[in-house]
Amino acid sequence: MSRIYTHYKNHGYDTVVMGASFRNASQIEALAGCDRLTISPSLLEELTADSGELERRLHSEGAKATAPEAITEAEFRVALNEDPMATEKLADGIRRFAADQLKLEALMASA
Repeated sequence: MSRIYTHYKNHGYDTVVMGASFRNASQIEALAGCDRLTISPSLLEELTADSGELERRLHSEGAKATAPEAITEAEFRVALNEDPMATEKLADGIRRFAADQLKLEALMASA
């Protein structure tokens, strides 16, 4: 995620970078300074209870470089398939998100 943030900010893309699907507080702390984060209530409580100092990890000083040349769709697909974050990790995150949604729906149905 920090690599994505740095890439977009250093190349001056007009976008908001948002991290999500955190499983523990240290993952959130590693992205301190990100534009937006979605944080579950339990992790938010854990962070609130922590009285330690939180160091900003991500910094943006604006565009430093021009955006890279556009690539072809074929080049994109090869790069996508070679990146574990874009394949295995994304699929795992979607499965976990779906499982959490089912749990939430079950809790709401029983209320």
